[in-house]
Amino acid sequence: MNARDLASPSSIHPGAPFALHAQQQIGQIAVQLPGATAVFRRLKLDFCCGGQVSLAQATADKGLDAGAVVAELAQLQRGDALPQAGASANALIDLIVARYHEVHRAQLPELVRMARRVEAVHRSHPAVPTGLADALEETHAELLDHMGKEEAVLFPMLRQGGNPFVGMPIGVMRAEHADHGAALERLNALTHDTAPPEDACTTWRALYAGIAQFCDDLISHIHLENNVLFPPFEAPAGAAHGLDAGASDCASPRCGCH
Repeated sequence: MNARDLASPSSIHPGAPFALHAQQQIGQIAVQLPGATAVFRRLKLDFCCGGQVSLAQATADKGLDAGAVVAELAQLQRGDALPQAGASANALIDLIVARYHEVHRAQLPELVRMARRVEAVHRSHPAVPTGLADALEETHAELLDHMGKEEAVLFPMLRQGGNPFVGMPIGVMRAEHADHGAALERLNALTHDTAPPEDACTTWRALYAGIAQFCDDLISHIHLENNVLFPPFEAPAGAAHGLDAGASDCASPRCGCH
């Protein structure tokens, strides 16, 4: 059984929840569940050459509890993180940090590792994404710097209800968001819109599935900040919107001032 038997491109929907269970082939889980490869590597479960084995068999061979591994993998499944109507600035910031900042910090090192492996092992393949690992590493460094500035400078300002000067750091963050958008375009170009070749191995497919999810996550992250969190603090006479750190009708994605 080859990689195409494990998971064809038409059957993969990166980031979409699927029915995870112990009888699934470990290679299929690696492709369909971004982040699973890091778990498998830590537990020394072979998802590449031994990818046709079920998770139950792979864990049994290693003396591991299949149920515990399934439970750990289930935590990687993520649904849409949408703010409730009328969410406060504090609630929005808490959501952004937990759902996006911490997720990006976990996603990118594993993607860089897999990209370097794919580029090394498949360097003679005509479709090898040469330069992908370097691009991911650069994106990782830029995001770490960006998120650090938000958490140390901008978000504390917003939690306090903003101030007359908050427009400046928001403007800087918006400009950096545009740079992140350009980085995503570069990743899509290097990976042919995250479409692996027909003969791609499981690691290659898992890499592209993970990049697809990262791109979706970053787009949602930027949207939530640019279009939901920031505008009430940028509007003239923000107090007229009833904005404070505890409650804000303008923080709703359905608010008329967006």
